[in-house]
Amino acid sequence: MKKSIIYIGSAVIVLAAGFLIYKTVGKTKQSVSIETAKVERGTISNTVTATGTLEAVKTVEVGTQVSGVIEKLFVDYNSQVKKGQLLAQLDETPLIAQLDQSKASVDQAEAQVKYQKANYERYKALLAKKLIAQSDFDLAEYNYNNALGSLNNAKSMYDKNKINLSYARIYSPIDGTVLDRAVEVGQTVAASFNTPTLFTIANDLTQMRVEAKVDEADIGQLVDGQHVEFTVDAFPLRKFNGEVTEIRLQPITTNNVVTYTVVIGAPNPENILKPGMTANANFFVTEKKNILLVPAKATRFTPDPEALAAYMPPMGPEGAKAAEFSAPPMPPVGEGASNDSIHTVWIKGSNGALHPQKVTVGVTDEINYEVVKGLNEGDEVVTSITTTGSETKKGKTSTSFFRPPGSEKRTATTNTQRGGPPQ
Repeated sequence: MKKSIIYIGSAVIVLAAGFLIYKTVGKTKQSVSIETAKVERGTISNTVTATGTLEAVKTVEVGTQVSGVIEKLFVDYNSQVKKGQLLAQLDETPLIAQLDQSKASVDQAEAQVKYQKANYERYKALLAKKLIAQSDFDLAEYNYNNALGSLNNAKSMYDKNKINLSYARIYSPIDGTVLDRAVEVGQTVAASFNTPTLFTIANDLTQMRVEAKVDEADIGQLVDGQHVEFTVDAFPLRKFNGEVTEIRLQPITTNNVVTYTVVIGAPNPENILKPGMTANANFFVTEKKNILLVPAKATRFTPDPEALAAYMPPMGPEGAKAAEFSAPPMPPVGEGASNDSIHTVWIKGSNGALHPQKVTVGVTDEINYEVVKGLNEGDEVVTSITTTGSETKKGKTSTSFFRPPGSEKRTATTNTQRGGPPQ
């Protein structure tokens, strides 16, 4: 009898324990966490990119107007020069010889004029006395005038050779820096239809410019005075500032691709930018500074009602009061904006509860939106909700003393909701 009672008691205990384990394990334990971001002040900018080449603002090519042999050079690459400074000198020997020859021609022409003038005066007196024919006087007058013409021609040639001699000395036309020297001492330069270039001088390297090639699809967004940032390969981590100074109307077509030249003025006070460097430029089409920003993914976020329930205010006198102030009517799922500038975001209140808020937005860079109305600096907006937990399937998870430990099967579940376009 006692054994029967013991067996029955044991069976009751086993059944009670099994039922308790079944009820306990059969429940789903879930954990809900949210990601938030604060509304902060910052800058939004949209840019157009292009590449170009750095150049000096003003560059002068210095040549020679006479042919000759380079006798002396007074400057070299990178030399700082002043306007009127002597740069080079040609061999003056042949030019001096030409000048002397033209001077002799002038002297000869002057002697001829003197002779023909005396002859003219004599014939004029004889004609007045009617001692010679008119034709003889006319011939004397012609010879005199012809001598005057020859003298003027000789003087012109002399002046020309004198100027050519002055061209043998080559002076700088501007203040600046010698970028290129194209000749050596002893080299012959020939001045023909195209003046040979001896030196290239940049006026002021503290002011540079970038000639950027902008695609025709982007050129309509650029205007004079627009802010530009650019980098060069020599200083990849440094950004240089400039502004658009000229948009040239002449198109450039290469392989059916049309581009336009946009000139960017760029100060170079440290003289670290060099002519010829490749510049990667960003033209700021839209730029707003010190504005309120809300993450774009917060405007695309819509919470799942089950996950949202974990962050709703608690019920009861205090909970109802909190709900009254922090949880206005929830918009329908999928409701976001009546137009492109109005969105719904979810704000985490000071009591931890979430509530929706209509927000009017402005410009965007696809990462953040400008807040025009509806949010304040420091507001905490939700960008995603993550639900995690372990769920036990009924009928297959009851623990039995007759099964080996760990034989029950469990299924882990994780559900994450993030603001973003539907997948």
